[in-house]
This record gives sequence, structure tokens and C-alpha cells, in this order.
Amino acid sequence: QVQLVESGGGVVQAGGSLRLSCAASGRTFNSYAMGWFRQAPGKEREFVAAVMATGDNIYNAHSVKGRFTISRDNAKNTVYLQMNSLKPEDTAVYYCAADPRGSYGDPGEYRYWGQGTQVTVSS
Repeated sequence: QVQLVESGGGVVQAGGSLRLSCAASGRTFNSYAMGWFRQAPGKEREFVAAVMATGDNIYNAHSVKGRFTISRDNAKNTVYLQMNSLKPEDTAVYYCAADPRGSYGDPGEYRYWGQGTQVTVSS
């Protein structure tokens, strides 16, 4: 079992930055990949970024490439999402997820989820 707790959401103006954190507990943290997803009202949950267990391989959605950076600190059991140059369309609830069975970009593949943290970008 893995427990995930996100933090760092809030309200920011367009062009601003936020850093989300996701603290994990339970299984050995460096044994599984981690991902960030987001869900806006009335929309499906979408992939944002993923980082593999050792942190060597990182994948980003096209919509956030060059603006968002995922990273992990295996010593602190924490994964981060640094979000820069935020846009109003980035407004959503952001979720971290752990241990995908298969494709890192498919939310249905992840075994564990956090409760989500709201990010609101005002224009």
C-alpha cells in the first residue's frame, strides 16, 4: 500500500508559478514510478507528467512542456511539480499518482492516488 498527500495548490495570477508536492508513505518510494494528473470541471482527468522510479526518465504532456517540471527526491519520499508561466487553462485539481501497472500516461493504470489539490490561475 502507498499513501499520497499533495500540497502546494492555491490561487495565482497568469504568468506566475507554483510548486506542488506529494509526500508518499508505505512501500519503498524508489521502487515505483510517480505521475501528476489534472482534472478541470467537466473534463476528463489528463496526464501532466511522470517520473520513473530512479528519476532518470521523465515524461511531460505536450501542453506543459517547457513550463512544468516533475522531479522526485527519493530521500524525502516526495515528488514535485514545478509549474511556471501558468495560464488560466491550467486551472484544475491536480492529483499525484503512484505505481502504474503499464502506461505512465493512462490514469487507469495507476494503483494509488492522492486526494488532489486545487490550482486556480486568474487572468
